[in-house]
Amino acid sequence: MNARGALGRYGEEVAVRALQAAGLKVLGRNWRHGRRGEIDIVATEGDALVVCEVKTRRAGPFQHPMAALSPAKLDRLRSLAERWTAEHGGAPPGGVRIDLVGVILPDRGAPAVEHVRGVA
Repeated sequence: MNARGALGRYGEEVAVRALQAAGLKVLGRNWRHGRRGEIDIVATEGDALVVCEVKTRRAGPFQHPMAALSPAKLDRLRSLAERWTAEHGGAPPGGVRIDLVGVILPDRGAPAVEHVRGVA
């Protein structure tokens, strides 16, 4: 695994811990549907299914992780969420929500985590 991949995996670990601490139940990670893409984290909150995209950045002059979610990526996540629900018995009563978790890794100290619910 390269440094970028390791950074992303670490950010996903941080995101999972933050989501669980917020009361979400993580069902799976890195769910792939062929070449269409990947869902970083699939979770539930109450009776809603939550599809989470995780963006991780080191502190510094880089683009903020929350700015890295393009309209094309949102469309892809919507499509992947539809495929996930089709393969897992349909949408739950609470529907499906797409969340973004941004993780910023400072030079020292704990990572900063920002969880935005319902970005799409």
